Amino acid sequence: MAARVFRSERGLEEVVNLAQTLRASALAVPSRPAIIVDDVVDCSYSQFADRVAARAGDLVSHSGVQPGDRVGLFMTNRPDYLEALYAIWWAGAVAVPLNSMMHPREAIALLDDCKARVCLVSPDLAEGMLSEAPNPSVIRVIDQKELLDARKAETIGCSTATTSDDAWIFYTSGTTGKPKGAQLTHSNLFAMAVAYLADTEWVDDRSGLLHIALQSHASGLFALPFVARGAAQVVPTSTDPTAIAQLLTVHDRLSFFAPPLLMRRLAVSPQIQAAPLERMGTLLVGAAPVYAEDLRLALGTFGPRIWNGYGQGETPCTITAMGQRQMAAAAAAGDDVLLSSVGVPRVGIEVKIMQDDVEVSDGDVGEVCVRGETVMRGYLDRPEETAESLRGGWLHTGDLGRWERGHLQLLDRSKDMVISGGSNIYPREIEDLLLQEPTVAEVAVIGLPDPEWGERVVAIIVTEPGCSLDAERLDAFCLESMARYKRPKEYLQVDSLPRNGAGKVLKRELREQLQAKE
Repeated sequence: MAARVFRSERGLEEVVNLAQTLRASALAVPSRPAIIVDDVVDCSYSQFADRVAARAGDLVSHSGVQPGDRVGLFMTNRPDYLEALYAIWWAGAVAVPLNSMMHPREAIALLDDCKARVCLVSPDLAEGMLSEAPNPSVIRVIDQKELLDARKAETIGCSTATTSDDAWIFYTSGTTGKPKGAQLTHSNLFAMAVAYLADTEWVDDRSGLLHIALQSHASGLFALPFVARGAAQVVPTSTDPTAIAQLLTVHDRLSFFAPPLLMRRLAVSPQIQAAPLERMGTLLVGAAPVYAEDLRLALGTFGPRIWNGYGQGETPCTITAMGQRQMAAAAAAGDDVLLSSVGVPRVGIEVKIMQDDVEVSDGDVGEVCVRGETVMRGYLDRPEETAESLRGGWLHTGDLGRWERGHLQLLDRSKDMVISGGSNIYPREIEDLLLQEPTVAEVAVIGLPDPEWGERVVAIIVTEPGCSLDAERLDAFCLESMARYKRPKEYLQVDSLPRNGAGKVLKRELREQLQAKE
């Protein structure tokens, strides 16, 4: 939808409120399904917009929300999640979606950090939030009665917003430290949606997005281009493979986001393998490293329908991507270099590899730096960290990578790189290799302090069912394809790896646990 221009006290500025895309879809395709629960239509686009306008009015009248206020969302996936999100924008406020898997105490800390006016909480999370909140009046539990009452409130007109107004405070996952609130503007999220429509897949009112991952993160962000195009949002009551297979059978052109671990679990499911996957849309993969072995497995099940994207909360879902046809071609050619890459820069995005703020040559390792309209405005109330992260007009991601034939090869977070005996060792390279060993199901490679080497490489492994860890076998396997200095000096077996809600392995937690035992 083209932006209007108006004159306000702030001058001549563009109106780019994301809620306007919902209003446009309600006018363009009023009777098309907007929210579907399993295979039952919950509301049309016309009804969706009416509900959002009423919920926005309720936020103003009931919770005192004013333009620019921050409103938390601490909710599990549910049919009215997007209704609440768009109502916040409709009212001119800023959404602060929180990971529903975090501890209530963690959620309260983030609400305090962003000075939230109110937090909308689903009933299943209410008890912990109410007991932890120093000011329970900030917590508003949206049970069925509260939801129905909010939908009866007097509607208000869609608020105006400008290119520089915040729309979403995205708290980083905190895998390396305390979460920071990335300030994403309406303009940032518009650019993200445009990039999706330009280079990921065509979306129209016959498409659909299935929410099996958290709506507070990538699944909710990917909803934006689908709402803008009048496509259905399908909210399942179950996310087990049998239920997902049934939905992929019932609905045509259904796309969905899945972290790598979920992608792998679906790929080996007999129910998914038996579903008519030729009718589905795109399996969007991201949020954590994706290994070539897992991609080969998934391609064997889903065919040329997998898209591997690389992004960060600071530039949501949008840095580079390996498209569906590119990935299938790389797999068919046995080209593991391209298959394990994260592809090429997205539409509207510039990517450079830098060392000490100077661009390096192709093939050399450096920090991935990004510039484009999707890049955040800054970190909320953290001017020094904002200046450091956005120095020189580029977002410094903290990720290490290199160009391989024009494709970005991610190596590791700079903080995860191991320096052993003076040599730089990239854990992802070792992880990618070990996952090809038949007894290894999951692996995380970290560095631990070592009096002789500075750091030593340690591989923490979850074995396949029925298998036990054989360090000599794994060591021999590594030495077949890898320099001796890179191989792990220690192998440890665990039942599971600690992960955050986005599926990323918490290597900091692993390091702390193992160092505490030494």
